[in-house]
Amino acid sequence: MQQTAHHAVAPNGIIRQLRPSDLQRFQDHLLRLDTVSRRDRFNGFTDDSFVTGYAARSFHDGTTVIGYVEDDKVLGAAELHERPGLEPPTGEIAFSVERELQRRGIGGRLFARLIAHAHALGYTKLLVTTHPQNEAMKALARRFDAKLSFDAGETVGVIELAPAEQHYLPLWTQLAAEAAAQPAGSS
Repeated sequence: MQQTAHHAVAPNGIIRQLRPSDLQRFQDHLLRLDTVSRRDRFNGFTDDSFVTGYAARSFHDGTTVIGYVEDDKVLGAAELHERPGLEPPTGEIAFSVERELQRRGIGGRLFARLIAHAHALGYTKLLVTTHPQNEAMKALARRFDAKLSFDAGETVGVIELAPAEQHYLPLWTQLAAEAAAQPAGSS
């Protein structure tokens, strides 16, 4: 079994949902992806004009974009695109991390945050599609229990999420329980 070396220095940025005002940062991140990383992210060749249009569409069509942000730059991103034509509620997810930060756990952190967000939105199924040679994406998807199959020249992963009510209390219930647990006057 081949081991992947992780860089010794842990990343020191933050994972957060990107705002519409982050569009330029997100676009710049996608444009900085090297040839292999861009092919992995978009599942094939894309030119700069496609990437620029894609970034803009992502912020205008309701896509959730979560970023790894360091020094006010987006250096990694995870996206959740709704697939309204599919039942049960289904989202498609995509990831990108700039080459120099790969294999440092950022993809896993983005993946976990995006899955939690998808779950909170009530999705019960997530799809991830990549080309068969993208071993890093396939390994990451497997870590999150994706069932992978090969279809029409692509690797397709399906992650089944339990309905939100089976695992989580509604947010207002969680907040009320936390408030009740705090000693009086400790806010």
